[in-house]
Amino acid sequence: MKFDVSPVSSALASALTERIDQKTKPPGALGVLEQLALQIGLIQETLTPEINKPVIAVFAADHGVTTENISAFPAEVTAQMVLNFLGGGSAINVFARQHGIDLKVVDAGVNATLPEHPALIAAKVASGTRNFLEQAAMTAAECEQALNTAAQLVTEWHETGSNVIGFGEMGIGNTTAAAALTALLADLPLQDTVGSGTGLDDAGVSRKKSVIEQSIKRACLEVDSARADPMKALRELGGFEIAMICGGMLRAAELGMVILVDGFIATSAYLCASALQPNIRDYCVFCHQSEERGHAGALRRIDVRPLLDLRMRLGEGTGAAVCLPMLVSAVAFLNEMSSFSDADVSGKKE
Repeated sequence: MKFDVSPVSSALASALTERIDQKTKPPGALGVLEQLALQIGLIQETLTPEINKPVIAVFAADHGVTTENISAFPAEVTAQMVLNFLGGGSAINVFARQHGIDLKVVDAGVNATLPEHPALIAAKVASGTRNFLEQAAMTAAECEQALNTAAQLVTEWHETGSNVIGFGEMGIGNTTAAAALTALLADLPLQDTVGSGTGLDDAGVSRKKSVIEQSIKRACLEVDSARADPMKALRELGGFEIAMICGGMLRAAELGMVILVDGFIATSAYLCASALQPNIRDYCVFCHQSEERGHAGALRRIDVRPLLDLRMRLGEGTGAAVCLPMLVSAVAFLNEMSSFSDADVSGKKE
């Protein structure tokens, strides 16, 4: 599937800004909520935007590079956590229930035979990626399959009425893949992108950094080549869940959906997507700054100030979930708050 993301039209910008400024408040008094209201109105091309049937999709997959001892947790935790999602006991389950979010759990490439379950979408590309220290994480065909599968899923969810989507992930080893992609696509030194992940000590972080350095050399990648060919970087160093998030984001932007970008892993997928289609930026709300090393630097590189900094680093789409009420509030004030003329309140003196 080829993606073609158009920039958001600015035709309504003046009218939306005037509508926001005429609410019974000093100009700018609602701060970031005003910026959100403007962005959502422009994405939806309306003066009366809505938040309809929000979805968070959690893509789960395993990583062959975990055989290099780059994670504090064993690889089987990926499958175990998927079962936790299906049982409703994880953090993202709690937050999704709290905020009325439709949670989708997608097996993108878990190295286990998962039970059939009404809450599980079986979309396995393969049973985990290959060890990218030794060879490309995935083939071109596998990468394409991941992108296209996610695009189709997002299309289906959009057809049910959803106009807001967040992307979460689960995959032991995926901070290693994200650190590699972020270093290349955000042009950051590895020491600024490689963190402790699930809890590595200093020696573990050093080993993880060394594995990534060797893997980048094996793949013959550097910043310029990765940016020129982000699909190669994704194939060589990515994961099936990261590829699916990339494809899902691109399709969501094509469909005019509001995209909630979660933390470090989701941002690495965004970096791939934006290298392919820069206009995707218009559709993205960056939800929070993860505590995982590399996320703050990546956000600075793309000149983004996220909505929240709660020192979270769980993934799963949890940052997107806790930010959704801010979007709901932004739309609510735009649609329901009285204007100066409606309320017979005097405006600012000329």
